[in-house]
Amino acid sequence: MTTTTAQDWEDRSAALWSRIDALAPEDFLARTDALAAELGAGHPVALFERAAARDSLGRTDEAVPLYRQALRGELPGERRRRAVIQLASSRRALGYPEESISLLTAERAHGEDHLSDALTAVLALALADAGRAREGVAEAVAALAPHLPRYQRSMANYARMLGEASAPESGPSGD
Repeated sequence: MTTTTAQDWEDRSAALWSRIDALAPEDFLARTDALAAELGAGHPVALFERAAARDSLGRTDEAVPLYRQALRGELPGERRRRAVIQLASSRRALGYPEESISLLTAERAHGEDHLSDALTAVLALALADAGRAREGVAEAVAALAPHLPRYQRSMANYARMLGEASAPESGPSGD
């Protein structure tokens, strides 16, 4: 694909996503699949876009294998991180919060970017679903703190204390 063609495809994809709420779900899905088919059935970007469309329409169980296939390929740029976050969110929604936590924890090790807060939001939900609500609240408050107009330091400290209170203690439990 030439650069012009690639940019044209990206522009058409963005235009389609901007109309998701205006189109009937089946129409949106059919258009997404047709656009993805232009790249080829096994193309990582095509797989990702098909997965994201299904996920956005509440077909999470159909999205998961497509995300996994997309991630096995060389999914470029931001889409790789988005695929991990979206896969983790889907696995959490399907009742697998520990897998979600594992995926997000590994992804977090890749560094910070503009999707880090989204990653943390999904992680907080997964932690809550896994019975680790205090840890989840700590994650959410820590992510929110830098965005506050005031109280950033206090909130960061509260998040740290919540996280520490959630951590298993070393030594005898006293049972």
